[in-house]
Amino acid sequence: MFKIIKKYNNYIFFFVLLFFLILLKFANLNFIKSVSFLGFDLYQKVFPLKNVDSQVIIVDIDEKSLGKFGQFPWSRSVFAKIIENVNSSNPKAIGFDVFFTEQDKQSPEQIIKSYELKGESLLEFKKIKGHDEVFKEQLKNSRSVIAVLGSNVPSHGRYNRKSKARFLSKGGNPKKSTYSFPHSIGSLEMLEKNSRGLGSISFLDQTDGIIRSIPLIVQLDKNLFPTMGLEMIRVGENKKNIFVEMDEIGINKINIKPYKINTDPNGIIWIRYKKHLKSQYISASSVFDGNFDKERFNNKYVLIGASAQGLFDLVKTPLGGSTIPGVEVHANVIENILNNNFLMRNPKTFIFELLVSIIIVSIVFFLSQKLKPKISLIIFFGSILLFIFFGFTVYLIKSNLIDISYPLFMLTVTFLTGLYFRFVEENKMAIENLKKEAKLLKERELAGGVQKSLFPDISKFENFIYALNIPARDVSGDYFDVIKVNKDEYYFTLADVSGKGVKAGMYMAKASSIFRTLTNLSFPLEKVVYGVNNELVEAKFKGMFVTAVFGKFNLETGEVNFVNAGHESIMVIDRQRNFEFIKSEMPPIGIIKYFAESMVKSKTINLKDKTFIVYTDGVTEGYLKNGQELGAEGVQRILSDKEKLTPKIIVDSIANELNWGAEKLRDDITCLALDIENKELVDKKKIAKKREVSNGN
Repeated sequence: MFKIIKKYNNYIFFFVLLFFLILLKFANLNFIKSVSFLGFDLYQKVFPLKNVDSQVIIVDIDEKSLGKFGQFPWSRSVFAKIIENVNSSNPKAIGFDVFFTEQDKQSPEQIIKSYELKGESLLEFKKIKGHDEVFKEQLKNSRSVIAVLGSNVPSHGRYNRKSKARFLSKGGNPKKSTYSFPHSIGSLEMLEKNSRGLGSISFLDQTDGIIRSIPLIVQLDKNLFPTMGLEMIRVGENKKNIFVEMDEIGINKINIKPYKINTDPNGIIWIRYKKHLKSQYISASSVFDGNFDKERFNNKYVLIGASAQGLFDLVKTPLGGSTIPGVEVHANVIENILNNNFLMRNPKTFIFELLVSIIIVSIVFFLSQKLKPKISLIIFFGSILLFIFFGFTVYLIKSNLIDISYPLFMLTVTFLTGLYFRFVEENKMAIENLKKEAKLLKERELAGGVQKSLFPDISKFENFIYALNIPARDVSGDYFDVIKVNKDEYYFTLADVSGKGVKAGMYMAKASSIFRTLTNLSFPLEKVVYGVNNELVEAKFKGMFVTAVFGKFNLETGEVNFVNAGHESIMVIDRQRNFEFIKSEMPPIGIIKYFAESMVKSKTINLKDKTFIVYTDGVTEGYLKNGQELGAEGVQRILSDKEKLTPKIIVDSIANELNWGAEKLRDDITCLALDIENKELVDKKKIAKKREVSNGN
């Protein structure tokens, strides 16, 4: 039993992880909602509604208006004049995203009470019609809609508020499916009763404050009320009834002839936003003064609301950027209904998304365990593109919202888990293979043989790169490698392990295995160095570390990108025998556990007419025949005296100076030279090109 678990532990862990991710989705936590919302918002950010001639005009209580009429609330006479002027242009309906909860304090009757007027003053003020009365008459003579708001606490001066709309349902009772508020907040009874409609401006609680959806019907005081946008359309179309179609799970459609609106089971629609348009707004002060095009409001839906910062009616939308006035949300709802371009989030889609995600995630994970890392990466990114393509296609064609964010989250988590298991397994196999072979041969002989096998066949690359390792013992603590990525790109490294002998050789073998694994995944150089460091720290070779130069070069561009991790200075020689030394800017590998990626310092230089040379301290600290250390100056002297410099000549010249027949070398000698524009290589390219031309002729 335990053997089976051990053998298939990665697959068992995958299914446990997948089950956990599915449970998280069903839990519907705020974090999970936020992940899903990322995808929903992305649709609108990439493809917002096109800005067309708006069917909704917003009379804006802006800073200019506050400057003219003073701080809010204004006298009802101001609003009465605004309604009168708007009405003169024959609008479809006028909606107030404003509350009138108390009597107008500037009204004559209020002034009489406040100042206890008597005599002639009293008689004069009694002749003036009250501002609330004037406002009431304008409401009565217009197709007006006043805002109401759901509340969890009773409001002052409340009354038995009832909707102006009549709800007719088919297939069930909508009250069982709609969002409910025990109380409501509104305006004065006399004002509401003289308006044509009462529209809810209630938004549902949002996890991140972004208004993505709105209920078209809500319960306030146990009575059904339409949202502001829906009520304005009812009033504008001069309809009495709102038809609600129910099915087995809740509300299915809401109709106001000729408009049919598909909703979720709770009567909710997802708002499809267009970009904020200044041209949709007109200052309330301009309307009051009559300073506007008389055709501006003709056959339009007119909303009165506030954009002024001090009135705190600003909200966030999926489009991102700055906030917009809350009244603009209702404007978008109206236009969504009129143009039939609102969004849908079908609850049945949830199960479909989950099933598809499970299938694709499972396939990608199993393939990541069987196929080469590069192919696994292609499948992974292909799956991501497939999810995104499908989501956007459904959004653009059907206006349906498909959750792509959480499936992509599931896919990424499980794929990385699969890569981790693959990485661990490959390293286990490498180490186990070394141990098996070590049992068959003597320790030192085996270690030396294994080490030699890790070095690449450098003769394949000697035209542009050449390297040599001469161990001071049977087993070297130095290491070099060259890995071909494609026709023009190569990875390379040269490293020096602290210590000597078998332990250093085993540590070097570990480093080699990690380096090859990460480069096979085509990670950026910085991530390769970061990964090698973290794995070596975890390898538990106490007291050991590596100084190394990691690099990647391109034969076509001539560029080499490299990282010097605590190693000897890199030597660069130009064709005029000018020497440049590039020092390390970061610590050795394998000392600091999980150091920040920012600590990995890479550089890029162009090797046109230059040669790149790296060596271990066994070179600079090596003995010459005269008993002196070679040093960096000695390397310069050797190379300066050479008439011709190719990578092989450079490496062999340095090695010959040090490997002169002494019984023991002081340290391992390892040297690597890179010359992308090596004359021999250039000549070969020219010859090859000539052959191609001649064959073509």
